[in-house]
Amino acid sequence: MMGDRYPTARAGWTLTVMLTIAYIFSYLDRNILGLLIGPIKQDLGLRDDQLGYVIGPAFAIFYATMGLPFGWLADRVKRTRLVSAGIAFWSLATAVTGFVTGFWQLFAARMAVGIGEAVLSPSAMSLIGDSFPEEKRARPVAFYSAALSLAVGLSAIATWGIISWAKGSATIAVPLLGDLKPWQFSFVAVGLPGLLIALIFLLLPEPPRQPAVKGEEGNGVRDAARLIGGNWQAYLGVILLVCVMTTVTYGQGSFGPAAFNRAYGWPTEIYALYNGIGTMIVGPGSLVLTSWLIMRMQAKGMSDAPYQVSMWAFILMVVLCTLPFLVNMPVATLALNILSTIPLSMLTAGAMLALLAITPSSVRGQVVALYYVAINITGLFLGPTTVGWLSTNLFGEANLRWAIAILPVIFGVIPLILLPAIGRAYRLRLAALEPTST
Repeated sequence: MMGDRYPTARAGWTLTVMLTIAYIFSYLDRNILGLLIGPIKQDLGLRDDQLGYVIGPAFAIFYATMGLPFGWLADRVKRTRLVSAGIAFWSLATAVTGFVTGFWQLFAARMAVGIGEAVLSPSAMSLIGDSFPEEKRARPVAFYSAALSLAVGLSAIATWGIISWAKGSATIAVPLLGDLKPWQFSFVAVGLPGLLIALIFLLLPEPPRQPAVKGEEGNGVRDAARLIGGNWQAYLGVILLVCVMTTVTYGQGSFGPAAFNRAYGWPTEIYALYNGIGTMIVGPGSLVLTSWLIMRMQAKGMSDAPYQVSMWAFILMVVLCTLPFLVNMPVATLALNILSTIPLSMLTAGAMLALLAITPSSVRGQVVALYYVAINITGLFLGPTTVGWLSTNLFGEANLRWAIAILPVIFGVIPLILLPAIGRAYRLRLAALEPTST
């Protein structure tokens, strides 16, 4: 169905809110494993390096690579049904994770979660784009994107509640499923509610597809790849900074609760609660700060403001993500870990704006899709895998915190050295896009 009529504001915002709720559920299902490392490791007899492979590559194999084909599919089928199928698939995969008995079963279940979650973002951006005219689109897109900070906090708090309740007994009797251990019940309790969200999407109306902008038909992956190849220093530089960020966040985020437990004896659900509340407070505020700062710098004539903010956020990220587990005080470690959300949020927003500023509108969608493929493959493959390997093979699993602390240094040193060169390449690309006077 094609047309230039948009749904009502109420219908558009209803769909946006439901997509945001689905995003929060996806984050919860994606990250529950990191909060249950202790009992899973004990019951299944796994090592930290094996858990690193499960948390990272197993999930990334399809999550990072299926975004482009699912984006292609979202342009050709009913998107609300596609989203419904994706939610149902990843929710069932999460619930099934509670019944695995070994490494390879856990690996396969994690792959299935990645397949389902790969559906959401391409479909969500397409649905939101067709639900609001261009002049009203920024707010719903920002609402959906800003949900990351809320997702981190809400998923941590929800996990705290589920694990705290489940730990009250050795097993929990579940109708039709039998007696489950607390970690098994946690996967079931987190996964199955997603089926209700999937059902709701089957009932939501599909917004009409808007016609393509004249002159932008047929632009695809080859055009985007050609653009990036011709300006590789600028694009690779910006993407490199974010690849390091995702490597650090996936690695530290996955093993952080377990490291806190081993270093200070805090139950993972207590760490999740405090860290979740802190992230919900600091994250959205950091995004507002980033937007204000970039707009203020641009008003003063600094056309490269998004890159400047990204550069300083990267430097601060390397410092603040290294410090927490070097401080042998649990409250200080937790506080520094929450504060590291500031540069992470600033780099996330600043780099995206920097990327959009040097990319013509005709290929922005494909460039952004390739950008997400790159940062997710890098972060998910390198982050958890590196931390797990260092813990098992270098520092010893009792000293997991040292593997977490050194991660930003390992991957951050070379980009720090390259920051001036990246800045020069970025400004040259900006200058090439500026209209010439005649």
